[in-house]
Amino acid sequence: MFRFFENLIDPYTDYAQTDTPPQRLWPFLWDYCQPFKRVFVVAALFSVVVATIEIGLIYYMGRLVDLLGSDPAQLWADHGTELLLVALFILLLRPLIQGLDVALLNNAILPNFGTLIRWRAHRQVLRQSVGWFENDFAGRIANRIMQTPPAAGEVIFQTFDAISYSLAYLIGAAILLSTSDWRLMLPLLIWFVLYAFLVQWTVRRVGPASQAASDARSQVTGRVVDAYTNIHSVKMFAHHDLEVAHAGEAIEHARRTFQKEMRIFTIMDVGLTILNGLLILGVVGWALALCTWGQASVGVVAAAAALTLRLNAMTGWIMWALSTFFRELGVVAEGMETIAQPIALVDKKDAKPLKLKRGRIEIENLTHHYGQAQGGLQGVTLHIEPGERIGLVGRSGAGKSTLVKLLLRFYDVEGGRILIDGQDISEVTQDSLRRQIGMVQQDSSLLHRSVRANILYGNPEADEDEMIAAAEQARAHEFIQGLSDADGHRGYAARVGERGVKLSGGQRQRIALARVILKDAPILVLDEATSALDSEVEAAIQETLYGMMAGKTVIAIAHRLSTIAEMDRIVVLDEGRIVEEGSHDMLLAKGGLYASFWSRQSGGFLKLDQVAEE
Repeated sequence: MFRFFENLIDPYTDYAQTDTPPQRLWPFLWDYCQPFKRVFVVAALFSVVVATIEIGLIYYMGRLVDLLGSDPAQLWADHGTELLLVALFILLLRPLIQGLDVALLNNAILPNFGTLIRWRAHRQVLRQSVGWFENDFAGRIANRIMQTPPAAGEVIFQTFDAISYSLAYLIGAAILLSTSDWRLMLPLLIWFVLYAFLVQWTVRRVGPASQAASDARSQVTGRVVDAYTNIHSVKMFAHHDLEVAHAGEAIEHARRTFQKEMRIFTIMDVGLTILNGLLILGVVGWALALCTWGQASVGVVAAAAALTLRLNAMTGWIMWALSTFFRELGVVAEGMETIAQPIALVDKKDAKPLKLKRGRIEIENLTHHYGQAQGGLQGVTLHIEPGERIGLVGRSGAGKSTLVKLLLRFYDVEGGRILIDGQDISEVTQDSLRRQIGMVQQDSSLLHRSVRANILYGNPEADEDEMIAAAEQARAHEFIQGLSDADGHRGYAARVGERGVKLSGGQRQRIALARVILKDAPILVLDEATSALDSEVEAAIQETLYGMMAGKTVIAIAHRLSTIAEMDRIVVLDEGRIVEEGSHDMLLAKGGLYASFWSRQSGGFLKLDQVAEE
């Protein structure tokens, strides 16, 4: 039975992805609700039926009181069949209806609705550009992805478990009282108006207060995750107290916002207690008065008392449910700030996969300043022939990394264009572009997975032998065999820790190299690929790198000029422009900026920040 309800909705069903999700709350939620529309209708109907049954039972209790008051001895003889049918209904049919109502909500809707939102939200966020992620905390993004689904699920739960049920119950209560005596509706209606005012007062304040509290909690998460992610820096600079204070400021802000939120609930509870007292006195007192005047039966008084006591118990729950409903809407609204952001860097509608034939790269009048007035690149033109090996040199901030990021289309260019084999990279799909480029960065972070998973990230289709061969070529196989983790995994099965923190810089770099070797892309980008290696390993890896370069178009960024001296051509960037280019010997003979870099090296390392303006 459980499996039937659990499989009513497939949370992974196909859907049309959009680059511009709805920016308003209700359209945003409605978009996620589409696969659940039919189930929602059925769940709402069952909520109404359950409320109607509860009202019917109260009505029947009043009827029993009246029947007992007429002639208790004849009760079974005159109404035995009726009593038996009611008993069977209470024992059999009522639990069945209640069970179906609960199963729809707890087994069909809640697990699948939260899963659907988390799955789609994660897919949407992963489509954002590198620049988008660089502008936010990873912890805060993850926190919103994790908080939004349960909050949205709570909204749906309260809609069917409390709001639709309570509305049906109140309408049923009014009908029940009016059938006994229309005057009994008057205190209920007066109470309902006052109750509606209290609900309105609460809701108008709870939404903003809960969103502020949710924002404050996300800020705490962001600061805590930031400290944990950079724990080496925290320990190295002995800034335990500084980080405690930094997090403490956010924690205190979260406490104050939560206090403001809780004040609203306290006022609500006190106001609700007063209103419920008026309800009991009004309805039951009026029923007693009618009874003493001979205008209502004892059963009416009993039903009115049972109804008001039930409403008294329900109103706190309803108010809390409504407050929870709007509080969780506030959490969803905060999550929307991340999930519903438009995708800025997108493929064009008619984008085709990149068809790489030779690997010729043409950079034409390339300009990019990250939306600022200075920095980046200015009017760079560079043609790289198929199979040519280019070294990029320049001071810190000269634009080397910007050029590589634009080649990978981590950002869209602000001016000019980049072509690969005559195809503008802005006209092809991003995935097809990046599949043709292998890159090893200076700081190669690894996934918190096994060594095997990290190397196979370069080519998930590769077999075990191909993976090991790549590791051997990167001079990594030997140390990998000696690795182990806290769970007892060894060798290629050992986990490397977050960002590869359990490995040394050189070990991380060699696994990253193995990953790129396994990818075997026709265009190779090396950004200080051997900077984390010691001299002996670097010398061995250099042979590997030159082997990898065979037949590939290569762009290598280096401060250690000895690593690129054998390149076909060296390009010198300064302040976002190409100022020199040629072979190592040509540039030395020229006696320009490159020659000054070379003369100021110490052990092959380029002290760029100490080089004076030429």
